[in-house]
Amino acid sequence: MNMQDYREQIDRIDAQLLDLFAQRMDVARLIGEYKEANGLAVRDPERERQKILSVLDNTPEELREYTPLLFSVLFELSRSYQYRNSEKKSELTEQIRNAIENTDKMLSDNPSVACQGVTGANSQAACEKFFRYPKIFFCSGFESVFQAVEKGLCRYGVIPLENSNAGSVNMVYDLMMKHHFYIVRSVRLKINHNLLALPGATLSGIREVYSHEQAIQQSSAFLAGLKDVRVIPCENTATAAKMVAESGRTDIAALATERSRKQYGLISLADSVQNTDNNYTRFICISKNLEIYPGANRTSLMMTLPHEQGSLYRMLSRFYALGINLNKLESRPIPEREFEFMFYFDLDTPVYSPNLIKLIGELQETCEFFQYLGSYSEEV
Repeated sequence: MNMQDYREQIDRIDAQLLDLFAQRMDVARLIGEYKEANGLAVRDPERERQKILSVLDNTPEELREYTPLLFSVLFELSRSYQYRNSEKKSELTEQIRNAIENTDKMLSDNPSVACQGVTGANSQAACEKFFRYPKIFFCSGFESVFQAVEKGLCRYGVIPLENSNAGSVNMVYDLMMKHHFYIVRSVRLKINHNLLALPGATLSGIREVYSHEQAIQQSSAFLAGLKDVRVIPCENTATAAKMVAESGRTDIAALATERSRKQYGLISLADSVQNTDNNYTRFICISKNLEIYPGANRTSLMMTLPHEQGSLYRMLSRFYALGINLNKLESRPIPEREFEFMFYFDLDTPVYSPNLIKLIGELQETCEFFQYLGSYSEEV
C-alpha cells in the first residue's frame, strides 16, 4: 500500500466517525432536554468519571493515555451543545445585550475619575487619554481606586494592569478578586523613566533612588550600574518625584516621567533609563455599571476551574473550537485555598459575536466561580 491508500482508509474511517459523532450529539441534545425538563444539572461529574473508567477497560494498552483526552473533549462538546439548545435564558447575556443597546455612543468628556498617586502620575496620563476633561480624584493606593468606583464616589477608575517589560501588576490582579467592577476601555501608554533630582544634584552624588516597584523592575539594568545606591520602592513614580522635590536633598533621586519633572521642578540626571525603549503599560478604565461602547472587540473574564486534571485544557479547547483567540491568560493563587487559582482571560473577539455570547452563558453555568469583566476596545 502507498500513502494514497492509507489516506483513503483514513477518509473512510473519518466519515464513519463524523456520522457517529452527529448521532452522539443528537442523543446528547435529547438528554439535555430531559435534564432541563426535570431540573437536573447539565454536568454529571460522577457519570463522566464512570464513563472514562468503563472506556479504559476496553481500550488497547498502547492507546490508554489518549482515550481519556478524547472522551473529555466529547463530554465538553456535549455539554456545550446541551446549553446551546436549552430554552433557559441567561441573565448575564441579557445584561450584555442591554448594555450594547443602551450605552452611549461615546465616553463622557468630563466624568469623575479615581486614579492612584499624585499629580504627574502615569495613571493621570492614561486618564487623560480616555477623557478630554476628567475630574481626577487621586487615591493613596490601588484598592482605594476600586473602592471609590464601587461606592459610587467616582464614575470611573484608572488602574495599571501590566507592563510589556515587567509583566503583570500582581497586586491589581489580587484586588480584582475582591471587588466588583467592569472594564469599559483600555489603553497602552508608552512609559519613559528618567532619573530626576533637585537642581544642583549630580549622578555620582546620588545615594538613594525612589520609585514604584514596577518602574524599578523596568529600569533594573540602569540601576544595577549605579554604585553604592540604595533603591527604595514607594507607592507611585509621581509620589517619588514629589518627595524628592520636597526633601531639599541633592543626594536622592526618583525614577519618574518627564511630566513629573516639569510638575515638581526637577532636573533629569539620566533620560529614558528603562531596560527597553519598547516599554508600554496597559491601563484599564473601570466602572461600577456595565457599559459597552461601539467597537468593543476584547472581552475579559475571571473564573475558577475545578481542581482536577485537564480542567484548564478543556476550557482552552472550548475557546479553540469556537474560533476565539486568547490574548492573555493570567493565574493568581486564591487566598486560603491550597493550590487553587483564579484564572483571568482576555479574549480577542467582538462582543457582537453570537459564539461569544453563548460561551459566556455556558461558562456562567459550568464554572465554580465566573465573573464577566466587560467588553471594550483598546487604544494605543
